[in-house]
Amino acid sequence: MLVFIAGGGRTGSQLAIQLIQQEYEIRIVEHRKDLLARLHHELPTEVIFEGRAADPTVLEEAGLSKANVVIACTSDDASNLVICYLARTLFKVKRTVARINNPRNAWLFNEDFHVDEKIDQADVMSHLIQEEMSLGDMITLLKLRRGRYALVEEKVARGTKAIGVELKNLGLPEQCVIAAIIRKGQIVLPRGDTKLEEHDEVLAITDTEGAKQLEQLLEPSDRSNM
Repeated sequence: MLVFIAGGGRTGSQLAIQLIQQEYEIRIVEHRKDLLARLHHELPTEVIFEGRAADPTVLEEAGLSKANVVIACTSDDASNLVICYLARTLFKVKRTVARINNPRNAWLFNEDFHVDEKIDQADVMSHLIQEEMSLGDMITLLKLRRGRYALVEEKVARGTKAIGVELKNLGLPEQCVIAAIIRKGQIVLPRGDTKLEEHDEVLAITDTEGAKQLEQLLEPSDRSNM
């Protein structure tokens, strides 16, 4: 089974790693040089294809027509919609999955663009809140199927050095992906330039070691004296 991943950011790369571990055949497409450099350190070179994932020529050269599933997880909603549309209409891919970056665009991700499954982070987090799940110290909210990763939560405590720091400069471990931030009861979808605030509740997908490092990054700097 060939899974075609459009977008080599943290979501795409971690997904590729997990699928390879489960012995799926993978092809991942990315055009940004910095991300390509990281991908070549994390994944086998033969599964990486350089190019813009929304370009039909690139999709053809990368072998999309052979894919059983395409997962459009770029950071641009318009690109994700185009990829799903092309995958079905031009390359006859049977199954399409798309990531929604901006919740306001969620209404577009439907059969008109041939999106079979959509992943809306804001909607997922909203349901977690509605279920009144306990949000306290670092806890496991959801074990992910077939892997060592889990969805975990950590509060940004008063006095932590992480307050006011952009996520891209926080020093997160590679195996830790920030999925969402709950701020004053509202969902904040994280970007590289998103800054943490006191009392934020950070939801992350990570393994045990990454969870420990995240907890250390967000704990008060004077905890040792408490």
